Amino acid sequence: MKKGEERHSIFRSAEEDIDAARRQPLTPQSASPSYRLAFQDLDFLKRDELRPVRLQLELLKIEMLLTEAGVESTVVLFGGARIPAPEHRDTARTPMLAELTRYYDEARRFARLCTEASIAEGGRHHVVVTGGGPGVMEAGNRGAAEAGGRSIGLGIVLPFENAPNAYVTPELSFNFHYFAIRKMHFLMRAEAIAVFPGGFGTLDELFETLTLIQTRRMAPVPVLLFGEEFWRGIVNWQMLAEAGTISPEDLELFHFVDSAEQAWELLRDSSVRRPLPPPTR
Repeated sequence: MKKGEERHSIFRSAEEDIDAARRQPLTPQSASPSYRLAFQDLDFLKRDELRPVRLQLELLKIEMLLTEAGVESTVVLFGGARIPAPEHRDTARTPMLAELTRYYDEARRFARLCTEASIAEGGRHHVVVTGGGPGVMEAGNRGAAEAGGRSIGLGIVLPFENAPNAYVTPELSFNFHYFAIRKMHFLMRAEAIAVFPGGFGTLDELFETLTLIQTRRMAPVPVLLFGEEFWRGIVNWQMLAEAGTISPEDLELFHFVDSAEQAWELLRDSSVRRPLPPPTR
């Protein structure tokens, strides 16, 4: 059901019962936590036994709101939270990190290209999605905002990040408790994955994506690795194939790119979702 559409029911709504319960006389019985409506009882919802329900809520809330917002497909940007904008390169903690600030600009330009195309097609496709934080994530949301379009931020509660970056479209800014559900939402609408230099989190997201494609758990989509020198420096891809721990054809699951324009041209030439190949025997 899309936003604005009304669903008619012969049963009372949850909101009506919440309002009715609020107006009941205060007695020892009605004041007891046991008397609270289950869906209004936060202490109850936070219990360990309710984890399956909380997982479902995180899956459903974002899915429903993105559907209501008319988002049909996305371009995902993964990358390091510690990469500052070039104008702040003096804050980089290492000389190499200062050099990587160029990828902030590449992410910003790539997001702008995606968003310009999205606007031209009605804003339902090529919608940029990031983790909603600083660094490369900020660059992606910033580029989308500069193009005059919307973008998604899939944040997660962490001890060292305080709030979403200022460029995420407010009504498409989400917060997660469960990493697993957040990862699902990154990929559920993905038409392409752009991966910029980053740390453990970026590597985790990249390899989970490649594993899902390799094992045919998701349809192949273009996976674009920005910064060939960086990615070849931290992963010996060829050795994995030579060792037999991956197949030689697995090296074709991703592409190295070095600029936003190169990535966009490759994305335009790639089919958005190719059918799964038949299983090998």
